[in-house]
Amino acid sequence: MPYVDVTLTGDAKMTTPAFQIYGEDRPGRWLVTCDHASNRVPPAINGGVLGIAPQDMARHIAWDPGAAGVSIALGAALDSPVICSDFSRLVIDPNRGEDDPTLVMRLYDGTIIPGNRYVDAAEIERRKELLYRPYHAALAQLAARRPDTVIVAIHSFTPCLRGRAPRPWHIGILHSHLDTRLSLPLIARLQQEPDLCVGDNQPYNGHLPGDAIDRHALVPGRHNTLIELRNDLIATPADQVAWAARLAPILTEVLAGLA
Repeated sequence: MPYVDVTLTGDAKMTTPAFQIYGEDRPGRWLVTCDHASNRVPPAINGGVLGIAPQDMARHIAWDPGAAGVSIALGAALDSPVICSDFSRLVIDPNRGEDDPTLVMRLYDGTIIPGNRYVDAAEIERRKELLYRPYHAALAQLAARRPDTVIVAIHSFTPCLRGRAPRPWHIGILHSHLDTRLSLPLIARLQQEPDLCVGDNQPYNGHLPGDAIDRHALVPGRHNTLIELRNDLIATPADQVAWAARLAPILTEVLAGLA
């Protein structure tokens, strides 16, 4: 088995090797994005394999487990469109700038990626044209459908990286210092939930120049936030729907409270 099949299901309106869109005609103000929705390796990339074991392709190194299900359910709850990538982050990472040295990873959390070992500039450019740029073009088109679009990016994180301390957060809100309008009130609201350990720019810093939020929200000045959910908490479809149902009214409440 060359990769773990995580083909997305639902009311997908448009399907390409690069992305899937759900609810394109929904009228809501939100745009839900999932940059790491799939661990698919397209056949045009190294014959559909990267040379690592199926169990490694199922890990967080290849995608964000559970994030696609949360995104699809959240978009439905917010009556807003959703865009999900349909290629593994190990092929090329859509949440990195085009010149980022980690755009195509050769080593990730202790796992060597043989299919990327000899990737050169020409191959990276080919992957950009095949997957990276079509995804971002579709995202940009969706974001421009109305002038007050709010982008919420859904990601997931592993409870513990190899050789590192366990991560205690249930949910993290990532944000750039360039725009905290939505994220800081969202953190404050989530901290009112007694059962949640909430991370502020945890487990990662919330800004990388050229990443998806930078490109589609910070540069054009759109309200935005990035939500990281610990992936053991969204392991099943029921978990994913439950988190979406919990987050949708909180997001709506926080947005309504902004000046």
